[in-house]
Amino acid sequence: MHEAHELEFPRFKRDLTSEQMLRVIFDYTAKIANERTLDNVLILMANMGREMVVADRCSVWLIDERSQELFTTVAHGVKEIRLPLRSGLVGHAVETGEPIFIDDAYTDTVYRDVLLSGAIAVDKRTGYRTKAMMVVPFRNNDGVIIGAYQAINKMTEAEVFSGKDLEYLTLAASYSGKSIESVMLQNEIEETQREIIFTMGEIGESRSKETGNHVKRVAEYSYVLALGLGMPQEDAELLKMASPMHDIGKVAIPDSVLKKPGKLTDEEYDIMKAHTVIGYNLLKNSNRRILKTAAVVASQHHEKWNGKGYPNGLREEEIHIFGRITAIADVFDALASDRVYKKAWELDRILNLFKEERGQHFDPRVVDAFFEQLPEIVRIRDTYQDQLPEEAM
Repeated sequence: MHEAHELEFPRFKRDLTSEQMLRVIFDYTAKIANERTLDNVLILMANMGREMVVADRCSVWLIDERSQELFTTVAHGVKEIRLPLRSGLVGHAVETGEPIFIDDAYTDTVYRDVLLSGAIAVDKRTGYRTKAMMVVPFRNNDGVIIGAYQAINKMTEAEVFSGKDLEYLTLAASYSGKSIESVMLQNEIEETQREIIFTMGEIGESRSKETGNHVKRVAEYSYVLALGLGMPQEDAELLKMASPMHDIGKVAIPDSVLKKPGKLTDEEYDIMKAHTVIGYNLLKNSNRRILKTAAVVASQHHEKWNGKGYPNGLREEEIHIFGRITAIADVFDALASDRVYKKAWELDRILNLFKEERGQHFDPRVVDAFFEQLPEIVRIRDTYQDQLPEEAM
């Protein structure tokens, strides 16, 4: 008779060899260098730290200066945790600037009070059992502590972290602080760009009797359509940030044309069409990816699938996918929204038009995505409805 334990897997892991350690470091630093999203960077860093010191869990904690809290968006096995800035072993390490490692959170006497308010309190909420712990604070380029690594439960036979583990996690922390600061700065720059783009988009639209919600809706429609077409999340977000600038060139169109209540003459229409070229020229020289994308959208959102659009008569795949998506988002919003000079079209009337213009004005794939995403499109329309002046009602 075979023993039940005969097929059991080994309980413990082994520390990495020097070759394995180098491979982990090289693999993760390469991935981190190519990431722009803070959450993704934190996930990679937590995974890197866990593998380097062979821990069960590894968390990357950051300081929230506004709320005076420590928070972790990456804690293996649990959701976000927030603690008062000076609580827990992490808070103590951040306050003193010194790394800490202990063998057992429940028997340690040196940090007893700190552990009761931190790891042990969290264990009670999560049902986890913390034993060995190691915390290493990390700094930005100015030497200011901005967070800390925390490794929990050594998975080797020793079951406690060693001085060598502390060296490894300190190395990871040194790299992490600078990487996080770089990503946070990039995010701050992009957030500033996003605010500028949205504001400029509103200015462009307000001159042509459009409302601020028009650019918001076009941005949301574009995002939903991009995802519906299977585009990566990052590309969909990029289009969402850039599309509010689609009509920025209208800032240079004379009021006599832009605000004319009646039908435009052929000459006036040519002046109006120039807003696409003007918008492109305003944005094209930027090295920032959001503004470069906005330049493409400004230039191409009036091109048509059949080549009969403007300003360059591009057709089919010659038109950038961002231009093709914004085209249908812009037309839908123009038709589906009330204006002081017109009533919104009924939804069925718009849908019939889009069926007719599939393969003519619009990319067939984008039209199909539009119909697939119609419930979400309608939800966005209803959520961001315009408030027209009372005298216009």
